[in-house]
Amino acid sequence: MPQRNGPDRRTVLRGAAVASGAALAGGAFGVSTAYADTASAAEPPMYFRADWGARPPSTPIQVLATPPSFVVVHHTATPNSADHSEAHALALSRSIQNFHMDSNGWADAGQQFTISRGGHIMEGRDRAVPAVREGQHCVGSHVANNNSTCVGIENEGTYMDEGPTQALTDSLVSTLAWLCGAYGLNPQEAILGHRDFNATACPGDVLYAMLPDLRNAVTGVMAAQGLEIGTRTVPAQDRPTYPPVPRDEPLREFVHGPGRGADDFTR
Repeated sequence: MPQRNGPDRRTVLRGAAVASGAALAGGAFGVSTAYADTASAAEPPMYFRADWGARPPSTPIQVLATPPSFVVVHHTATPNSADHSEAHALALSRSIQNFHMDSNGWADAGQQFTISRGGHIMEGRDRAVPAVREGQHCVGSHVANNNSTCVGIENEGTYMDEGPTQALTDSLVSTLAWLCGAYGLNPQEAILGHRDFNATACPGDVLYAMLPDLRNAVTGVMAAQGLEIGTRTVPAQDRPTYPPVPRDEPLREFVHGPGRGADDFTR
């Protein structure tokens, strides 16, 4: 695993401790105000597609009755913006959707959820939120050849050399806990990075190195909410292959590894 050069464990995951002050596995952390306010809610506050002015998908989005097996963490490969406003977050969602539809030729935004550096959580692909609420899977285009088993979260920024903001981290923990609870997943097994499935540097060395702490934080939040930790067995063919991480990946805005492959039946 790459060495983490970003904030230390205590700083990065202050949101790992629940509002009651209980210590989680792996260490005790203080609670940031933003995270304490939402820790008890199974579904975190978010902006829906109508809120950010989403375009309708070019073709109907497929929803599977079978829940996903993994939650995949991405970065957006965009600048680490200092603008943490709501307006910036909603504009980011529009820009991602436009790129995915107009440049990639996809039916809609590829990811199911987006989190801005200001900690604003946004619904991405059409039908993503209703699908989660029903325990179903809105199939996206974000992890090539594995979209039928993976739900994706894009986190604004590029995290090769520095970590995300505390606000983003807190919202990511909340979103991961919601998804793992809704789908009956074990955070220790289900929370993965894009690079675990495809040859890409995404979600960046620093954010990828944070995944163990994130898994522990999510496990603690689920325990505090009384959510059962899943025990589903994932078929061998659906598990990550951990390909080598390329070190010459082109730096282009919104481009962070393969989103669709020959095995994907949707765009």
